[in-house]
Amino acid sequence: MDDAVAPFGSFMEAMPHWAFIIIHSVLVLVGFWLARKTKLNGFLLFVLAELSYITYHAGLTHFLFAHIIAEVCDALAFITIALGLSKRVAAPLVPGALQHR
Repeated sequence: MDDAVAPFGSFMEAMPHWAFIIIHSVLVLVGFWLARKTKLNGFLLFVLAELSYITYHAGLTHFLFAHIIAEVCDALAFITIALGLSKRVAAPLVPGALQHR
């Protein structure tokens, strides 16, 4: 009996790799925009994560390799962004000085 049910999300296999490359490329642009807008370099680590995913969809790396590199970059991005934001929140207020928000 071969009544095995396909895992949830298996329909994504029908999407061509170029569609994923477009999605990840848009996210790269968003990451660059956020890095420039916020001046938080953690978003550049997010960009590296997205570029890692693109390497898989372009046929340059194995999925598991690209995925683990992306996950590490994303984790480092979260930490870097959180530390950057906590420094902004913890910065002392100087009376009479212009405050950056």
